[in-house]
Amino acid sequence: MSKRTEADSYEAFQEDLDPHRREELERAMRETSARLGNRGVSLAGQESSEDLVALLEAVERFERAVELRGGDLFVDEGPGGVTREPDDIHFVLPHRDAGEPVASYLARLEEATEVVLNHPSIDR
Repeated sequence: MSKRTEADSYEAFQEDLDPHRREELERAMRETSARLGNRGVSLAGQESSEDLVALLEAVERFERAVELRGGDLFVDEGPGGVTREPDDIHFVLPHRDAGEPVASYLARLEEATEVVLNHPSIDR
């Protein structure tokens, strides 16, 4: 028998207040998953809503760092995450390995973002 957590109780309470909450959460998760997929981030389909938000925020931080250094996301992040000729290899979004835990990928994204932030800017 599983223990009910405080978060479970909160969600149950919120669902009582808003019967459409589950539908709205599922819609938001599908939208976030699609946004990540469009950027080439592989998902296992088991990620929680919190995981999806953390992944999207980390990817967006990486993208802001690339733009700050003069990278072009249209060049550095090709369709579906396939990058043929990046401005700089450091500006390519790291690929998430099959079966890689979210926490591990988030750590690698954070490291890659730091590398980009410490990388010289590209002169255009």
